[in-house]
Amino acid sequence: MAERKDGTPQLELSLDIAVLDDDADFLEFVQVVLDDLGHSVRTASKPDDLIALCEASLPDVVLLDMNMGRHTGQEVLGRIREKWPRLCVIVVTGYPSMDTMRDTFKRDAFDYLAKPFSAEQLAGVLEQAAESYGLGLRPQDRLRTELGRQIRLARADRSWTLKEMSEASGVSVSQLSSIERGTHLPSLDSLILISTALGQKPSVWLDSAGF
Repeated sequence: MAERKDGTPQLELSLDIAVLDDDADFLEFVQVVLDDLGHSVRTASKPDDLIALCEASLPDVVLLDMNMGRHTGQEVLGRIREKWPRLCVIVVTGYPSMDTMRDTFKRDAFDYLAKPFSAEQLAGVLEQAAESYGLGLRPQDRLRTELGRQIRLARADRSWTLKEMSEASGVSVSQLSSIERGTHLPSLDSLILISTALGQKPSVWLDSAGF
């Protein structure tokens, strides 16, 4: 798995993304960008068509335009929230305003992109969404990421440094660091040593990762 500059893993994602926008040129741009990034893309130019796409097969992410003539993104977002409260929605608009942003986040949109945006900006937001929602990950990637997060939180609760946890568990600092960053999956022996030192049950950590 590739890594970012800070040493954390660069996720290799393949998401199912539905896009609603009444601008054909924008839909074509997004289709090309998302195809290049390795995602599956379905597009719609009308709100009812988007809802039908979601009902046929719920996507991982919806990219939702906020300005579509007589239709408003706020109305569509409201319909989405009624049907699928936890669906990840990323709002896009060519006319950003503070009022729009406030209303968007009141309805639990994940993020907000102002047009025009670059392929890199879109890719970054999608990766952040995938990490927050656990989208598009292989089971082992999801497990590695969640175990690292749970161990890091448990260590923070005790106000331990990595060195202190290493001394308590017998697992090396370098190994603990890579586990917490989600770079490596701990062995069963290491997992038991770490959870025992932290006074935690590994079964709870596994359950939070969906196992």
